[in-house]
Amino acid sequence: MQLKNLLLKVEVLSFCGNPNIEISDIVYDSRRAFAGCVFVCLKGNSEDGHDFAKDAVKKGAVAVVASEKLDLEDIVVVYVENTRKSLAIMSAAFFSYPALELLTIAITGTKGKTTCAFMMQSILKFSSIRAATIGTVGVVFDDEIIKLNNTTPESYDVQKYLRAMVDRGYECAIIEVSSLGLKWHRVEGIFFDYGLFTNFSSDHIGENEHKNLREYLECKSMLFRQCRKGILNLDDENFNEILKDHTCEIVTFGFTKGVDFLASNSHLLSKSESLGVRFNLSGERNLVVDVSVPGKFSVYNALASIAVCCQLKNRIPDKAIILGLDKIKIRGRVEVVKTPFDYILMIDFAHNAISMKSILTTLREYKPSRLIVLFGSGGERSKVRRLEMGEMAGKFADFSILTSDNPRSENELDIIDDIRKSMDKTGGNYVVFPNRVDAINHCVRIAKRGDIIVLAGKGHEDYQYTKNGKEHFDEREIVAAALKRVINCTSQNDA
Repeated sequence: MQLKNLLLKVEVLSFCGNPNIEISDIVYDSRRAFAGCVFVCLKGNSEDGHDFAKDAVKKGAVAVVASEKLDLEDIVVVYVENTRKSLAIMSAAFFSYPALELLTIAITGTKGKTTCAFMMQSILKFSSIRAATIGTVGVVFDDEIIKLNNTTPESYDVQKYLRAMVDRGYECAIIEVSSLGLKWHRVEGIFFDYGLFTNFSSDHIGENEHKNLREYLECKSMLFRQCRKGILNLDDENFNEILKDHTCEIVTFGFTKGVDFLASNSHLLSKSESLGVRFNLSGERNLVVDVSVPGKFSVYNALASIAVCCQLKNRIPDKAIILGLDKIKIRGRVEVVKTPFDYILMIDFAHNAISMKSILTTLREYKPSRLIVLFGSGGERSKVRRLEMGEMAGKFADFSILTSDNPRSENELDIIDDIRKSMDKTGGNYVVFPNRVDAINHCVRIAKRGDIIVLAGKGHEDYQYTKNGKEHFDEREIVAAALKRVINCTSQNDA
């Protein structure tokens, strides 16, 4: 493809060289540059792509897109105002605008993005509509998962995966659009059919994320100037702020009368191997819905998912909604792990104070004999987060097991000591097992009839970041091995 065709919708400030040059691919990491590519200089938190432009040229890049003056000779250089935005627009052109061939759904919100994505995918599946997702778990093509480093990957990769969806015969793309994904233009150039807002609360404030809560909120609101129809949670106190300067049609959901999709009469469901919730749906659809995910927040996620899917009108039968939500299982989101014993053990991604309080207060409503939580806190991250998590566990769990969770270069004992400070203030009961495998083994050994046990923090992750780098670590495998040992030990004692 000629460079000029990649730049048709890009706001070019100046151009040096031949616009007709053939481009083999677009690269934004100089280490991956090769003959015939165009290199786009992106500024990150710690590195600036402009510093690596010469490296990319040495490896064969025939053109460079930059926002700062470069000292390059005999090479095509395109100067633009914003290289991230330009990368997104160029990538859409390079992959022949795949979003135009798909039904596109974008989800933003502090919590619930992944759950909603899986719920929608499940409802659409029972409607015979093939949907793939891009988000926290990865790129999900039916049973195939491609891992990602970010909830919303870089714009080039978004376009690449959208093209793959088209080529594989998918009809719908569901994308978790993080606030940082919007801030850094990772979905620029896509005008979504539907944009969903789940909720808003304080998170992602810091040096490498958002400078304050106002910016965080403003970034999320960007989606509703980039979609045809917005589906929003009317019960969220930030509803009006999210809609500021919006350009889309509006559909609402919640527990407040007057919304388009209204939930009422919600109550808990407790089964031998799962926890869930039932509610009445009225408004544009009238149904009784069972959701195989516990808690009131699951009603909101289910409502949101129903509201989006129902925009497809008669393509979504009532039966698909009922089956899609009753059969749902979401990896790492209050995911129940089957055991042969009379207690419930689950894996959840709760990794901050808000999500920790939410999961524990939700599970408390199911009246367990004991509510036990195993957790740690990430290394090289805010110390406030680990203190707050300890406080929530101390207040809302009967017993806590403190352990490691992606300690990175930090000593896990130092992290645990920080958690203990806030735990001690609450008077909460806890034990310490710095090794997470040992901690999980202890959980399984002490579990009793009627307990609910939550392994919090890792969720969908199947790795652990330590001082040695990224290591394989799947809690499902560790739980299975621990259960096997307990079963064998019980069998030997019975003999």
